[in-house]
Amino acid sequence: MFIADGWKDYEVIDTGNGEKLERWGRVILRRPDPQTIWPPQNEGLWSKCDAHYHRSTKGGGEWEFMKRLPERWEISYKDLKFYVRPTGFKHTGLFPEQAVNWDWMSGLIRGAKRPVRVLNLFGYTGGATLACAAAGAHVTHVDAAKGMVQWAGENRALTGIDETRVRWIVDDALKFVLREQRRGNSYEGILMDPPSYGRGPGGEVWKLENELFGLVSECARLLSDKPLFMLINSYTTGLQPAVLNNMLTMTAARGRGGLVTADEIVLPVTEGGVLPCGASGRWQAE
Repeated sequence: MFIADGWKDYEVIDTGNGEKLERWGRVILRRPDPQTIWPPQNEGLWSKCDAHYHRSTKGGGEWEFMKRLPERWEISYKDLKFYVRPTGFKHTGLFPEQAVNWDWMSGLIRGAKRPVRVLNLFGYTGGATLACAAAGAHVTHVDAAKGMVQWAGENRALTGIDETRVRWIVDDALKFVLREQRRGNSYEGILMDPPSYGRGPGGEVWKLENELFGLVSECARLLSDKPLFMLINSYTTGLQPAVLNNMLTMTAARGRGGLVTADEIVLPVTEGGVLPCGASGRWQAE
C-alpha cells in the first residue's frame, strides 16, 4: 500500500458505519465513506465533531454544524499550505491521501538536478501542483473548473511559491493535451487525477472507463526525451491497481523501460487500521 503517514495538521481519528471522523487542523469533521463497513472502534469520539455531513437519500446532502466554523481555515503539509472549508459536495478542497504521491514526485524532481516541467491534469485546488513547484519544477496546472483553479492560485500565494513557477489553464484535459502535441511541447512529469464522471468547460462529457486509456496514451506522447514520471490516480471502484499498471506498461513504459508500480492509497487511522482511498499507478524512468 501507498500510505500517507506524514501529516501533522490532518488525522483520520476513527472510521466505521459508513463514515469517517477527521481532524483538519483544530476542526473535527464527520463525513460519509461507503467503504467503512465495520463498526467504529471508539464510539465516544464521534459526538465531538464540529460539523457532520448527512447524505440525502435523493442524492447529495448537507452539513450540520455543531458550532460556528470559519469560512475557511489553513492547514499545512510540511512546507505547503492550503485553505480548506466544508463544501456543498462534502469535500473540503483537499485530498490528504495524495500527500504520499506529492512526496514521491518531489523526490524525483529534486533528485533530477535539472529543469523539470510538470503537467498536472484535473489539478483541482493544487496540492500536487504546489508540491512539484516547491521541489523546483515549472508546473502547468489544468482544470475545467475556473473556481478550482482560482482556489489553487490562492493556495500558491498562501504557500509563498513564486507565481512564475505555475501556469494556470482552465480547459478540457484531452483538448489541452492535443494542443500541446501540436505546439511541440513536452514534459518531464505528467500526473492526472480524473473524476469518474464530469463535464468540461464546453459541456464535454467525461466518463472515466471510456476515456482514460485514450487520455493516458496521448499524455505519454507528451513525455520529453528525458522523462521522470507519470502518475494516474483513480477513485473509481472498478479500476483496480492492476488496471493502472497495465495502462502505464502499455503507454509510458513502452519503448522507454523504467519501473511501473500500482497499489492502493491509504491513510492511517488513529483508532486502528487504515482508510482505503482509491489507487495510484506510477511510472518512473530508469
